[in-house]
Amino acid sequence: MFLDESGFGLLPLVRRTWAPAGKTPTLQHRFCHYLKISAVAALTISPGRRRLGLYLHLYPGGDITFESLDIFLRELRSHLGGPATLIWDNWSVHRSRRMRQFLDDQRWLRAEWLPPYAPELNAVEYFWGQTKYHGLANHALMDLDDMEHAITDQFIDIRSRQNLLRSFVRHTQLPFAFY
Repeated sequence: MFLDESGFGLLPLVRRTWAPAGKTPTLQHRFCHYLKISAVAALTISPGRRRLGLYLHLYPGGDITFESLDIFLRELRSHLGGPATLIWDNWSVHRSRRMRQFLDDQRWLRAEWLPPYAPELNAVEYFWGQTKYHGLANHALMDLDDMEHAITDQFIDIRSRQNLLRSFVRHTQLPFAFY
């Protein structure tokens, strides 16, 4: 299972677009850069079923903390139902004494660490890229509720697309037997 956190702000991510000749496209929004949603996501691989899963939890207006990761991992365990290997980046919060103790206490969970500064090896980073730079690009969201609904809609769409999830894993170029 790949796990990663991210954040979304209300300022729109503006990408190249098209418009009729002579008509410059405009994107109106409220200048509100301090409102955000933090998120944690996990991409799971079930070798026996050859199926991928995507799990997401949003924290409107908040930050990802040890407590939020603890809750997320415990809820994820109830979905997975068996042992798991966590593939995680080397962010200092993940390597904290408190998190290491938590991981040591979880008999169902083993952690494998990605090299420092290697987001290209974390499949969840491709989910964030797809969500932010394709699904939410050029959207002017007016408040946290709008943003939460937009992120959730993207999540539901991406979660149902096994080929897209497989492409995220393949793009890491990590050796998985069934790909």
